[in-house]
Amino acid sequence: MLERELEVFEQQLISDSQANAEKPAFADAPVTNSSPSMEKVELFRQLFAGRPDVFPVRWENRKDGRTGYSPSCSNEWAKGICGKPKVKCGDCPHQAFIPYSEDIIEKHLRGGDARSSDFVAGVYPLLQDETCWFLAADFDKESWADDTRALLATCRAKGIAAALERSRSGNGGHVWIFFSEPVPAKIARQLGAALITETMENRPEIGFTSYDRFFPNQDTMPLGGFGNLIALPLQRKARENGNSVFVDGDLQPYDDQWAYLSSLPRLSADEVFRIADEAELSGRVLGVRMPVDDEHADEPWKMLPSRRSEPRRIEAAIPQSIKVVIADQVYIDRTELPSALIAQFVRLAAFQNPEFYRAQAMRLPTFGKPRIISCAELHPRHVALPRGCFDETVELIRSHGAIAILEDLREDGEALPAGVSFQGELRRPQSRAFDALVANDNGVLAATTAFGKTVVAAALIAHRSRNTLVLVHRRELLTQWVERLSSFLSIEPKQIGIIGGGKRKPTGIVDVALIQSLVRNGEVDDIVGNYGHLIVDECHHLSAASFELVARRSKARYVVGLSATVARKDGHHPIIFMQCGPVRHRVDARVQAAERGIRHRARDRSTKFELPASLVSAERPSMPTIYAALAQDQGRNDLIFDDVLKSLEAKRSPILLTERKDHLDYLPAEVLAVREKSGGAARRHVGEGSQASQHGVECCGR
Repeated sequence: MLERELEVFEQQLISDSQANAEKPAFADAPVTNSSPSMEKVELFRQLFAGRPDVFPVRWENRKDGRTGYSPSCSNEWAKGICGKPKVKCGDCPHQAFIPYSEDIIEKHLRGGDARSSDFVAGVYPLLQDETCWFLAADFDKESWADDTRALLATCRAKGIAAALERSRSGNGGHVWIFFSEPVPAKIARQLGAALITETMENRPEIGFTSYDRFFPNQDTMPLGGFGNLIALPLQRKARENGNSVFVDGDLQPYDDQWAYLSSLPRLSADEVFRIADEAELSGRVLGVRMPVDDEHADEPWKMLPSRRSEPRRIEAAIPQSIKVVIADQVYIDRTELPSALIAQFVRLAAFQNPEFYRAQAMRLPTFGKPRIISCAELHPRHVALPRGCFDETVELIRSHGAIAILEDLREDGEALPAGVSFQGELRRPQSRAFDALVANDNGVLAATTAFGKTVVAAALIAHRSRNTLVLVHRRELLTQWVERLSSFLSIEPKQIGIIGGGKRKPTGIVDVALIQSLVRNGEVDDIVGNYGHLIVDECHHLSAASFELVARRSKARYVVGLSATVARKDGHHPIIFMQCGPVRHRVDARVQAAERGIRHRARDRSTKFELPASLVSAERPSMPTIYAALAQDQGRNDLIFDDVLKSLEAKRSPILLTERKDHLDYLPAEVLAVREKSGGAARRHVGEGSQASQHGVECCGR
């Protein structure tokens, strides 16, 4: 009897499983293809919710093929009313935005109405209270399919329901995560960043640019704007081409799009906060350091609290030895490495971009400002890192219990001709700098103006006795270097070559080159690879992409950077150290001034500057306009001229520094014109001659 009951029970289980297999997917979905239009539109409105007061609409210029999106406005292009393109929509006094409504959604889904045959709407995800109803990630590289699958796998592992939409073009995808209630955009983006960070552990190829492809793309609402937009899915014309639809892991569209969407669980705000908080506590939101102000490198107690986190323990098997080739870059063989370790190598050459956070804090657009800057390259068999990451690379390998097998393929270059020597004498501070630099193959000398960095460089050239390429960024420096090298090296003038400034006469012995002359359209001149010694003057300019590329392509064994200002205002100075190595010697400006008997003091001058009435009446005057008003303020300039006259009376030679070109033209003329401010020698001193510099007054830009 019992056996019979078990047999019946087993048959019932088989029958139930067959019935479930034959049951259509999402059969219990609340909304399906057969549901009324009203229910579909309502589901769409709930999922793809954005700003209710305005939405973007797609436009196309049939003459030149350009396309884009703009806020939908009843007054658009109305003669005498619409101020486009001179006036931004967000600043227009005649704006009459059309709300994002059920009618607009239905029109989008149907692809238009009687008046428009191809209507495509978008949505502004960032609400006015800086919350959002969803987070979407955009992938448009050739590898978008693999990238999206990797992100979806991360979401599944964390129990997060995410939907994949093939983009309108069919050449990309959007991964959508929907919330059951509005979530602060900052927290939603932290969630997205944490998911990307986890995904990079399994697929480093996804790249740091993925952190910049979120919707919304801002934590806060930019002034005068609406935040970034995303095209809405399921538009009829795109659907007919198999695009703008939701697909499975095999990139096949779901038969019933509405059943799929209505069956998707939505993430609660509590869950979003929990995941974001856990990631932040473990340093896993971005997993990349903020750049440290290098001026405080010798005083760590003055540094920001941020520090590079300890390498995360990797569970996957790691080879006992890892091959590392050092040439123009540090190349790590990745063929047998787990993805998590590859991601850790890549992060050695990455840092968070302060410009992004500065713009965001000021509620300015962040477009074109990547959240993370990376100097790493991924090749089919290797990870390539800048030479300045060599020590950290070896240390990371050791931290995982492996051994770095090194192969040094750097360029030794040719020996300098016999008899080339340094014909000068280093001062004691210069000798200390020389000793610090010569002890290392690479590094930066951070020393004040007039320290004699060129003299120290000449001594290095003679000591290392390898053919040398000196990189400069201005013609004046090109000429100065040639003159100084001729003075401090026992070398024939014809053995010093010039590249740039209309000349191309390299000698292959000691050459001075304008860095701009060595790169064209992203291609570096092969001559860069022939030198054993590279010196980069004013190396703080290496943060420019084309300049950095030239330094990156050099295979020189010895690399030296020279600068008086290694800490950049934009926070991009890590690029300097990645290409030239760390600061090996620093000369403090105050110490240097004291040694020269110069008192180093800063004095502030309070002004009575007020914004002109025209700017006060403006709703949001731009910073360039405010700076221009400052530069033209007569009372403020009078204070400057008073200080100039006092310096001249004390028989000093003042230098006026300004960041504005129009100010640079204005100040010298005013210095010459001022006579009534003082009497006697100072008045005559200023009044004579045609150039301010003839009187010991230098006016220059920073």
